[in-house]
Amino acid sequence: MRDVIVPLAIDEALPPGGSTLFKADGRTMGTGWSARMMLPPGADGAAVERALQAELDEIVAQMSHWDNASLLARYNRAPAGSWHALPPQFYEVADYALQVAQDSGGAYDPAAGELVTLWGFGSSARYDQNGFRTPDALTIGALLARRSERQPLLDRVNRRLLQPGGATLDFSSVAKGYAVDRMAACLEARSVRHFVVEAGGELRGAGVKDNGEPWWVEIESVPDGQARQAVVALHGLAIATSGDYRQYFEHGAQRASHTLDPRSGQPVANNVASVTVLAATCMAADALSTALTVLGPKDGLAFADARGIAARFLVRDADGLRESVSAAWSRMQQ
Repeated sequence: MRDVIVPLAIDEALPPGGSTLFKADGRTMGTGWSARMMLPPGADGAAVERALQAELDEIVAQMSHWDNASLLARYNRAPAGSWHALPPQFYEVADYALQVAQDSGGAYDPAAGELVTLWGFGSSARYDQNGFRTPDALTIGALLARRSERQPLLDRVNRRLLQPGGATLDFSSVAKGYAVDRMAACLEARSVRHFVVEAGGELRGAGVKDNGEPWWVEIESVPDGQARQAVVALHGLAIATSGDYRQYFEHGAQRASHTLDPRSGQPVANNVASVTVLAATCMAADALSTALTVLGPKDGLAFADARGIAARFLVRDADGLRESVSAAWSRMQQ
């Protein structure tokens, strides 16, 4: 038996007559992307595929922490006191990410790039490379003390960002979800309104297939644990999962996951194996799944319920994986 998750609001409109299923794919952000869509008559599938790739390439040019020429990398290197005008995409991500940081009391922080690098999950000095050593308490404490003075300031009126000196942005927990949203917007701008798009496992869907069925997707499972299977109808919904099994190394008796708690400077150690979030946008699902992982099953569920967030926690205990879901998630279960 498996859980079935469906949206509360259903649009019964079918694809235009004569629509055909078209598939597109490519590479972005070190991973793959794909799209399945009901292409209206006369639409040029190859042109749509090129437009999707161009949309993703622009996100990389602005937000990649692997590309030294990206806007994000240039901001991180910029001198103290410099202001940086932001293009619409970068501004939208920075605005949302900084708001989640504030709402979560710092459990989520897009300016924790220095901490990410310290623990070996950045673009250099990685945990899986020779010579890596886990940071000691003194080093972590010094970094946390510095970060209080290195928080970027977003000028929402003029859409610019202040580099206070040493602020290190890392959008890896939000940019991929945002890229999926830009793919959706790209399709909708071309009158393609029935689709499912994906990048690196983050997905967003709209409309239905030609037979009226929604775009069914399986919710990502924890590879080293057993939990009830679940599928979701991606009809006007996006989904993202944060898990401790993606990038990690063993640190003493603990699993040092790539999900770090910016408040303590340590990898999360609350036994959360994964958090899945359903939201209207993939940017929100992506960022919130990370924030809820850091907050943990108790505070995270309280945070989700207070804000109407549909979230599913899988928590490791002596008996395997224990599932906890928010009220908004429960309302969509069939």
